Amino acid sequence: MKIEKYNLWNKTPGMCEEIPAITAFIPDNKKSDGAIVILAGGAYMIRASHEGEGYAKWLAERGITAFVCDYRVSPHQFPLPLADSRRSIKFVRFHADKYGIDKNKVFIMGSSAGGHLAALTSTYFNKTYYDNIDQIDNESFIPDGQILCYPVIKLLGKNVAHLESGKTLLGENQAFLGEELSPDLIATEKSPKAFIWHNFDDEAVNVLNSIDYVKKLKSVNVDCELHIFPKGGHGIGLALNNTHVAQWSELLYNWLIYNGF
Repeated sequence: MKIEKYNLWNKTPGMCEEIPAITAFIPDNKKSDGAIVILAGGAYMIRASHEGEGYAKWLAERGITAFVCDYRVSPHQFPLPLADSRRSIKFVRFHADKYGIDKNKVFIMGSSAGGHLAALTSTYFNKTYYDNIDQIDNESFIPDGQILCYPVIKLLGKNVAHLESGKTLLGENQAFLGEELSPDLIATEKSPKAFIWHNFDDEAVNVLNSIDYVKKLKSVNVDCELHIFPKGGHGIGLALNNTHVAQWSELLYNWLIYNGF
């Protein structure tokens, strides 16, 4: 495969010296005109490489072009990660001809907190401070599909919410913005179809995050495929050491084919 890395912005918004990057993983034997933008997890503190580059290489080996977005994490807070995620979708669509991509087949994929960011990109459509900077911003930021791996969905509330992610992303605004930025409360019929998987025994991010999000998607008639495995914990990526949970990747591949990839 060929790997290409670019800056997401020419001038980074948000009065920030850090310039987020996007890395393209281009398959040697391209089989799809779709593309997947990947957001690794890490509680908005880090970006776990096995949930970024690891997924991208797996997809490229199957002929699917993948892009890993190095969105900003702590000490940066909302809306900067969302601005980077939106920009990554726009970037792929803007360069669709270069990569042989159908602009209507750009999906987003995220794990854990990256799953929250992917779901937020799929549900939160309010403007931010950083729209309309250049020609890339003429493209839509709403993905055509969402792939969520053991996602954080709730940022506020006892027992189910992942308060650590909410605190890192929102800081002192957690109580004020927590519900507004919880995808299970804000999804609409505009939200794209979803593939979601989670482990029932996940003690870091309660499986009810995924279940409640699916219930919301059902209420607004958004197609969804959900897989819950009994044991596997959290943060295991491709689950190479758990043969039962490892089925999720092939189930995802079948879902992508079903959806025109």
